[in-house]
Amino acid sequence: MKRYPIFLVAVLSLASLCLQAQTCDSIRVKEVKPGIEVLRDRGFAGLEGKKVGLLTNPSGVDRQLHSTIDILYHAENVELVRLFAPEHGVRGDIYAGGHAEDTKDEATGLQVYSIYGKYRKPTPEMLEGLDVVVYDIQDVGSRSYTFISALGLMMRACAENDVEVMVLDRPNPLGGLKVEGNYVEPGFFSYIGEFAIPYVYGLTVGELAQLLNEEGLNCGEKGDEAPLRCKLTVIPMENWKRNMTYAETGLPWILPSPQVPQNNNAIGYPCAGIVGDFSAHYLNIGVGYTLPFQVFAAEWVDAEALKAELENYEIPGVAWRTIHYKPFFGGDQGKLLHGVQYFFTDYEAAPLTLINFYVMQAVHQLWPDHNPFDGGVNRTFDIVCGTDYIRKTFGQNFLVSDILDYWMKDAEAFKELSKKYYLYE
Repeated sequence: MKRYPIFLVAVLSLASLCLQAQTCDSIRVKEVKPGIEVLRDRGFAGLEGKKVGLLTNPSGVDRQLHSTIDILYHAENVELVRLFAPEHGVRGDIYAGGHAEDTKDEATGLQVYSIYGKYRKPTPEMLEGLDVVVYDIQDVGSRSYTFISALGLMMRACAENDVEVMVLDRPNPLGGLKVEGNYVEPGFFSYIGEFAIPYVYGLTVGELAQLLNEEGLNCGEKGDEAPLRCKLTVIPMENWKRNMTYAETGLPWILPSPQVPQNNNAIGYPCAGIVGDFSAHYLNIGVGYTLPFQVFAAEWVDAEALKAELENYEIPGVAWRTIHYKPFFGGDQGKLLHGVQYFFTDYEAAPLTLINFYVMQAVHQLWPDHNPFDGGVNRTFDIVCGTDYIRKTFGQNFLVSDILDYWMKDAEAFKELSKKYYLYE
């Protein structure tokens, strides 16, 4: 073995350590800093001398997992006086569908007003005495998710009551490049489809807030009220890029709701969630098991046949495997289900929302007696799709080709509109 002088070994070791340190510094510089950390670094500028309300849930944390509630409550120059509870509550102690009640936060003693119970839109009494309401919740990037609806109604209420809104921005786990789905149409607005935007909208929550505010899309739960603008401030992230996956941000993922425990479940949400809106007689999508929004299965499915049919469609960027499992809870608890799990081989090329419809097409080709529309009008499906056109058209022949143009008809226009509100490249 070739030998080197001890001093040379020491110099080489020191150089290696310096190179490693530089590399680590480079990695640290590229880590995404969420809005709450940027706000703290700025000394909470914009909140000093104001009475502050906060709309958040357990996903509102910094990199060290400190809650935004606690960060603002203990900041010397911030007077946090009130909390607003969305679905699942500010501390995440309310299960899906459960309505929160007005209460006190045990950790801080602050008044908590529920905006997922008797009221969805904050009342003037809830906002009385506030100068600004801060919003900090991890988004999932899909329209049919109640947290962006909560933000929209909060913005509207604040506009009516002369209260400022500050949005602390966070990454879109789907990235900032994918846009899919038609706009919500008149007659189909609801708390799970509050705005005339695509199903997958390719914006961070801060960018979305700006777009809603400036474009007059914040027109109330029924979409029939006059648009109002609030005084809005967005605290942007640092180092986030539109092509980033959540794993590349370096941030911990804190589940924003019980069935989105990991960031890949957020990616799966638009891929399987539309199928999941049918009743238990159709397909299980992994809710009740360890793979929510990542599988499609039922007792009556031949897994190999379903996999083969889906592979015949050659869906860009998507691969399939067979899977067999027993859910731990829900309508399929204890039943042995058979089906497929999907994976992305090229996420950039893959369609997200169309996976729902391709699976339904394959199931219809193989088992036409299992028709999810047999019960007639499915109001939830229509609301999630933002129109009844998809049900009426797709339900005739179960062919993706029949609805593809309609489903994607608004995507390009929305991409162009959105560019005005980009905060990130």
